[in-house]
Amino acid sequence: MTERITIIAADTLAKNWGSLTNFTLDYRRRDGQVQRLQREIYDHGSAAAMLLFDPARETVLLVRQFRVPVHLNGDDPDLLEVCAGLLDGEAPEIAAAREALEETGHAPVSVTHVCNCYASPGSLTEKVSLFLGHYNAGTLRHAGGGLVEEGEEIELVELPLAEALDMIATGRIIDAKTIILLQHLALSRR
Repeated sequence: MTERITIIAADTLAKNWGSLTNFTLDYRRRDGQVQRLQREIYDHGSAAAMLLFDPARETVLLVRQFRVPVHLNGDDPDLLEVCAGLLDGEAPEIAAAREALEETGHAPVSVTHVCNCYASPGSLTEKVSLFLGHYNAGTLRHAGGGLVEEGEEIELVELPLAEALDMIATGRIIDAKTIILLQHLALSRR
């Protein structure tokens, strides 16, 4: 692939919602030595996420939904987070707005791109594009709650921004994309 990395083998271990592949590669270290590595990589595509903020009321609109990996790790599986979803072939800003509408019922306005990030680059290919959008009574289109056919059962949670920030410190918000977006919003309001 490059002078530093040569893929020797890519063995698909599982393919369902995404694919789990065991990669064997030769990695050329900075000292010139080549080291053979094996890594299991999960790929289900990249995603987009959006924090909805009402600047007039200083509130954020988050979603709470069941997450199997969080349950398997022994934490409360009903995770409080920003709305998010896979790109499904769309541009990140389109996917983020679609997910916000599906999950919260709001069609966001004044949408801005914050950054892109990898939450777990050691084993996941997923790159998440993060956005901030505004909502208010005029942006409401329907009740939200997600798509039942996608297994979603989403509860809307509206909080004062200050309370949401406190929830990071107390461990009640533990989702990386949500923490990044809330911290970004707090820093941008200084």
